[in-house]
Amino acid sequence: MIISQLLVCVAISVFCVLKASSLDTFIAAVYEHAVILPNVTLTPVPREMALGLMSRNLDLLEGAITTAAKQGAHIIVTPEDGLYGWNFNRESIYPYLEDIPDPQVNWIPCNHPNRFGHTPVQERLSCLAKENSIYVVANIGDKKPCNASDPQCPSDGRYQYNTDVVFDSQGKLVARYHKQNLFLGEDQFNAPKEPEVVTFDTAFGRFGIFTCFDILFHDPAVTLVKDFHVDTILFPTAWMNVLPHLSAIEFHSAWAMGMKVNFLASNIHHPSKKMTGSGIYAPDSPRAFHYDMKTEKGKLLLSQLDSHPKRPIVVNWTSYASGIEAFPTSNKAFKGTVFFDEYTFLELRGVTGNYTVCQKELCCHLSYKMSEKRTDEVYALGAFDGLHTVEGSYHLQICTLLKCKTTSLHTCGHSVETAFTRFEMFSLSGTFGTQYVFPEVLLSEIQLAPGEFQVLSDGRLLSLKPPSGPVLTVTLFGRVYEKDHTSNASSDFMEYTLTVMLIVITPILYSLSFQ
Repeated sequence: MIISQLLVCVAISVFCVLKASSLDTFIAAVYEHAVILPNVTLTPVPREMALGLMSRNLDLLEGAITTAAKQGAHIIVTPEDGLYGWNFNRESIYPYLEDIPDPQVNWIPCNHPNRFGHTPVQERLSCLAKENSIYVVANIGDKKPCNASDPQCPSDGRYQYNTDVVFDSQGKLVARYHKQNLFLGEDQFNAPKEPEVVTFDTAFGRFGIFTCFDILFHDPAVTLVKDFHVDTILFPTAWMNVLPHLSAIEFHSAWAMGMKVNFLASNIHHPSKKMTGSGIYAPDSPRAFHYDMKTEKGKLLLSQLDSHPKRPIVVNWTSYASGIEAFPTSNKAFKGTVFFDEYTFLELRGVTGNYTVCQKELCCHLSYKMSEKRTDEVYALGAFDGLHTVEGSYHLQICTLLKCKTTSLHTCGHSVETAFTRFEMFSLSGTFGTQYVFPEVLLSEIQLAPGEFQVLSDGRLLSLKPPSGPVLTVTLFGRVYEKDHTSNASSDFMEYTLTVMLIVITPILYSLSFQ
């Protein structure tokens, strides 16, 4: 009897401890870092010089980490390439790399810095996490030796990986992720042989992690949410803004809403290469975001999030659009180019209206009302259903209301940052052939519209009230992952087209470093 009572008491005590250690909410921090860059060189610098540059960047990260911890943050995310930048080839990146072990080794570098060789960067990150009692997420380079027994071993005898690491509040290495989807120009790194799905559990939810260009592909990004049920995504990035649909705050907040997860995005701050845009995003709305093309300063963001965000309603993205007839119009459709893709457009000619535009299997329906129809601005409704084949190969289905750059229709789809036309309401839907659709609303001066729109269960993107600023774009950005490697075009034609595009744009994209 006494033993059974003791067991009950122990069980109750354990339950109370577990409950007390589990948090319903947490404070998240992301730091947009103005990285100190090395001098561009194609030859390796001495290791001491590489460590010196990384130390200077770590000094800046330390300031953000200590400030975030003092303000109660439980976790902080820092950006991709945040310790050394991006201007490297395979040889010149080598002095910046460290051997990063599998987290299963149960290692606190701050306590045992030489256990896996000379690892001063991991030691310092570990100590920053431990001394400030905060989870620290950083991006560094990993090196792994290989030999001729591995048929895929590079000729220099090593793999080099673009790598995210996470240290917990005790300084322990708890996660290591090797970037899968390398961007054009990232020839200094190897992709892992298979996509890595990396998660870790905390008192404030389950976390998953991936890097920058990974967000546009199924693995590991979608797998983390769909199969591993993470609550929050950690996202170090070096993202160059590409309007109208791929500015950082616009697309990352849309991904959080579409996938119904928290999303912590930390971007490099380098305005001359259009790198800015970080945020803390919940499934229902952005909590904090930053976009700054005017200064050279970094920025720390903090916000409270639910540890286990409530999953919004299940959306049938084609329900409404497939159940209505196409809106009649006398307008003639025209073609326009958005980031090298040919869209089908209709001009919005009235202060209010209903329009339908179709391309292939996708039909987009729009109802809207403007405050006034200005003569100096033109808006259009566009549809795209096809394989994008520029910096990567991925199938898109996109419905978009956007402002054209000028009053000339051939500028519809060009990059534009300001507008003056205000909308009283909008409702956008499409006959999507995918469940992966990301809703975007972007206002003039590259601002988001938190709390000003919603997605209904029938797939409509609907304004809740008149947007607080003039509209740049309202978009449903769909990804059809299963069609990424298929096309109706002949393989010869596709190969020729891709080759021509790469010759034309590779120098542009590489110089802009949209990784």
